[in-house]
Amino acid sequence: MPIPIDPTLLPYVFPAAAAVLGLFLGSFYSVCVSRGIQGTSIVSPPSHCPACGHRLRPWELIPLVSWLALGGRCSGCRQPISILYPLIELTSAVFAALVAVRFGPTWFFLGHLALCGLFIIASGIDFQVYLLPNVLTYPAAVLGIALGALDPAIGPVSAAVGAGLGFGVFWLLSVAYRAAKGVDGLGGGDVKLMLSIGGAVGGLGLPYAVLIGSLAALIASPYYVYGRGRDRNMPIPFGPFLCFGGLVQILYGPVIFAFLAGR
Repeated sequence: MPIPIDPTLLPYVFPAAAAVLGLFLGSFYSVCVSRGIQGTSIVSPPSHCPACGHRLRPWELIPLVSWLALGGRCSGCRQPISILYPLIELTSAVFAALVAVRFGPTWFFLGHLALCGLFIIASGIDFQVYLLPNVLTYPAAVLGIALGALDPAIGPVSAAVGAGLGFGVFWLLSVAYRAAKGVDGLGGGDVKLMLSIGGAVGGLGLPYAVLIGSLAALIASPYYVYGRGRDRNMPIPFGPFLCFGGLVQILYGPVIFAFLAGR
């Protein structure tokens, strides 16, 4: 006999289910991040403690819950487990729920969920080793442009314009910075990343995505200057903040445009 559901709760069921899905996807993303940095397979060997090699048992693989239950330590050697694992899982759950609210149970939900996953993995790697791998930026570019082109509010022309402008402007900025300073200010990964962001938000949404990402990077900059690096020349990974700006524009672009239009 089916369990009756209060109709007033129906709008919350799909986002809640998406959040749970996001937690489990986040667990996979965290594996992709750690093994992407190490340059090892994401399939083999099975999940294990990087310190002692202890193979994780099923109950140790429950997203977020296992980390909390173990006190953030391996059950075998008691070495600390990086807090990045639960943070990635939680980030994935939050964005999965927000994408569900924005697009509902549609193909656009699945497409943007996949794009969000690529952004999370790329950001996790860039935060730690200042690298945005081609194996992530190229598929993200194809997916982002396709999503923008299929979105009636953006369309193929605006998606192409956004991707082209994003790539072109950031490429020119990287060349200009290199010529002026003699060092790289923007990595090639950031330039390629703009293909996906520009394509997904379109030409009109691109400036807002870049602005939001730049403001987020500015807010985080003291951590790199005074906290992590204690060096004004400490590089700031721009990719994660660009991804954040892109996702905010994808999720709230219509609201931003309506606000600016005074509606």
